[in-house]
Amino acid sequence: MRRVYFLIFVVFGVTAAAFGQGTLSDSQTLRALLSEVRELRQVLQSSLIRIQSAQILLSRLQIQEMAVTRASQHLDDARSKLAEVQVVMKSEAAEIKHFEDEAPNAGESAAQVEEALKRAKSDLEASTNLEQQRQATESEAEEQLRAEQDKLNTLEAQLDELVRNMDNPSEPSDRVPR
Repeated sequence: MRRVYFLIFVVFGVTAAAFGQGTLSDSQTLRALLSEVRELRQVLQSSLIRIQSAQILLSRLQIQEMAVTRASQHLDDARSKLAEVQVVMKSEAAEIKHFEDEAPNAGESAAQVEEALKRAKSDLEASTNLEQQRQATESEAEEQLRAEQDKLNTLEAQLDELVRNMDNPSEPSDRVPR
């Protein structure tokens, strides 16, 4: 009978010990799983921040590319308008030279030639003033284009940095592009 009691004691004792160890093991497993879930959540949050930063940066890059395109078109327009004025000025200078070098034709009087010469000189002066304005506009357009290109280059550098940081996911990305 002692054997039976001993056997019952051993069976229940071993079972109780096994349940106690199982609870301890389950608790450790749950803690490990919880820790892993927390780490995964942090990695996911970091990834989402990087993705959002990349989206913001790409949007800003597109907007800046449009600004560079507009500035470039403005510069092209300014240059073409300046070239037009310079062509007109050459024509007016040639006309003045013609009036100064040549004697009046049979049907023209000296007064008519003098009046035409004054008008041509006046037109040339107006064109010279317009050329100066167009040169100033061209210079401003060049400066604006350089500024917009500098902004674009800065954004491209930020994008390159973000891409490099994506290759190193262990580094936290707290920096959001401005």
